[in-house]
Amino acid sequence: MSDYEVTQLGGFDDWREHYGGFRPETSREGRRVVDHELTMQYIGMTANVFEPGEEAGYWHAHAKVEELYVFLTGRGQMGLDDDVVDVGPGSAIRVGQGVWRTWRALPDSPEPMRWFCIRAGGEQLPHLPDDSTRDPDRPSPW
Repeated sequence: MSDYEVTQLGGFDDWREHYGGFRPETSREGRRVVDHELTMQYIGMTANVFEPGEEAGYWHAHAKVEELYVFLTGRGQMGLDDDVVDVGPGSAIRVGQGVWRTWRALPDSPEPMRWFCIRAGGEQLPHLPDDSTRDPDRPSPW
């Protein structure tokens, strides 16, 4: 059997219906902890949505985990230590260990702000994924 799993995140309009978090006291509407559904070993991911004007309401920093925020819809801002960065569709923000972060959807955002937060820790990734093997002679399945 191959080592893969599939889950469906659903359409953007369904994201708000999810209620999740890492602990009961930090769970909220619009958060789905995908790595609690799939057997992920080295990375984690949440799918998130904030309505216009909604904000995290807290700051946090990680000692060992690096995060990548990928914004898909809406407009918002991230607080990163002493800086405020505008985010919107296509913004990708890497946040290293020890950096304080928070985020919000702007009150006048034209739609809900949706984003993925991808977390990784452990070993440093190689610059080139040189552990791959190519098979140019293997036919495509379609």
